[in-house]
Amino acid sequence: MILSMTGYGKAEIIFRGKKLFCEIRSLNSKSMDLSVRLTPQLRAHELDIRTLIAQRLERGKVDLLIDVQGDKVQCAKDVTPVNWQAAKEYAAQYKEQMGVAEVPVEVMAAILRFPEVLKAQEDTSDLTEEEWSSVQALLNQAIDAFIAFRTQEGLSLQNMFTEKLDGIADLLAQVEPFEKGRVAKIKERLEANLAQLSAQTQAEIDRNRLEQEMIYYLEKLDITEEKVRLTNHIKYFRETMTGSTTGVGKKLGFIAQEMGREINTLGSKSNQSEMQIIVVKMKDILEQIKEQVLNVL
Repeated sequence: MILSMTGYGKAEIIFRGKKLFCEIRSLNSKSMDLSVRLTPQLRAHELDIRTLIAQRLERGKVDLLIDVQGDKVQCAKDVTPVNWQAAKEYAAQYKEQMGVAEVPVEVMAAILRFPEVLKAQEDTSDLTEEEWSSVQALLNQAIDAFIAFRTQEGLSLQNMFTEKLDGIADLLAQVEPFEKGRVAKIKERLEANLAQLSAQTQAEIDRNRLEQEMIYYLEKLDITEEKVRLTNHIKYFRETMTGSTTGVGKKLGFIAQEMGREINTLGSKSNQSEMQIIVVKMKDILEQIKEQVLNVL
């Protein structure tokens, strides 16, 4: 079963008296394009977190968020928490610069309105081994939920691909009735064109050479090989998407390109409007496959 590169997963735990939550989102990308936003306590472990994400998610445009919700000590409603450490530092700088022993009340009131003071002091203390283990468990739990989402989306993609491949196979089967009478019609048309030549010109024609050229021309228009190769590509596409669950997106893209070459050759060799209509329908379905293959991991 294939996996989609589009995914979403989340998880949460209680960490230092607060709710620590993790969210992972992704879209398709040719390689791993990871964007990380972490709570200050985890910045020292960013490299470890990036390594774990890259190992388990392989590729995609991935956005990871690990943040904190809620405070250990809940403030009263409409009361903004104060970073008193920052306020003291501003007050000390004022006294030093102004050469005074005390900070006037109006100056202190202004300091308490500074954005840095109204922002609660960040907890940047190092994690214990137990805390780091909890964060790793949180991250793996979010990744598991994310992979489950990818698996569900991958199943939808696989069903879509199966339907589209069946459509191309059905259209290929519709070519056969037109192919059977095709050679005879081409011979009739060539003979009719020869009949319009003058008697002298017809007498000068080397019939053996004419037969050789006609055989060569008809062989160039034969589509048996293209039909066989396209059938094999469809079979290989099915086998690939039902095999390994990861790393098949690029391979499916290559197979779709080869299918396109065979369909294009069918179109160039078809000299009947009915066959050309069938080829156009094949191309339309193949383009839908190519578009969605970009979402396969």
